[in-house]
Amino acid sequence: MQSKQQPIMQQRTKQIIAITTTIALMGFLLAQPIKGLVNEDKNAATDAHATSQATFELMSQQAKQGLNPQIIGEISTIESKLTKASGAEKVALLQQLASKWDDVNKPAPLGFVYEELAKLEPQFEYWFKAGDAYRAAYTNLRDTALVRELNSYAINAYQNALKYNADDLDAKTGLGSAYVTGTDNPMQGIALLQEVVKADPSHVEANKSLGLFSMQSRQFDRAIDRFKTVIEQQPDAESYFYLATSYENIGLKREAIAAFEKSRDLAADPTLTQFINRKIDELSK
Repeated sequence: MQSKQQPIMQQRTKQIIAITTTIALMGFLLAQPIKGLVNEDKNAATDAHATSQATFELMSQQAKQGLNPQIIGEISTIESKLTKASGAEKVALLQQLASKWDDVNKPAPLGFVYEELAKLEPQFEYWFKAGDAYRAAYTNLRDTALVRELNSYAINAYQNALKYNADDLDAKTGLGSAYVTGTDNPMQGIALLQEVVKADPSHVEANKSLGLFSMQSRQFDRAIDRFKTVIEQQPDAESYFYLATSYENIGLKREAIAAFEKSRDLAADPTLTQFINRKIDELSK
């Protein structure tokens, strides 16, 4: 029973983290066009790579902070064995380590583990999972230098994944999203995302990404259409929150309240509930 519930709880945790981060950053995001969110200082990016903050070792050290001592011990034991392992033994240890980091929802070191696996056994799955992990890791960060580094790793991982399956829509979505948020050519990413929804109009992640970028460029009508499409396929607290915020920004208070209520009910998180209740009170006046 516990094994069946664990993925559900992990997914709910990820959704709540995404929403609470959105609450903290929404004002900042909506105050800027997409261009203003990417590579504000190219020299800073160069300096960041010269003194990298994003290494396997550093990400592991940071991710261990606050974890259960037993889990830390298990992870450290595997990492210690990796230093002397090679071949099939190293692959097996990396797979164990990936499982450990995934269980505690720590995507930054997880990305490095999958990239190491991809280098040892090159295949689509490992590169794609590395890209997804790197992108999840920087989504909730406010350290812009670290975001740029992890974003560049994500782009590299998705590009390598697409070498093995050039038509995979999920990998194209990841790459398109990474281009938009972490390069000086966001339109290249948007073009990729539009290519995905042309091939699959109901693609959840591509529509969600395009919806979020529409919000950032204050095209709230387009964002509403995107999140409606997402909710038809996969109703979740995060998408209802974005939908509600989009409605609010064009003055559709009744629709915003209904969407906020859906977000609140699906998330079932006390902190989010308090925030949304305040929003509903404001919109009801």
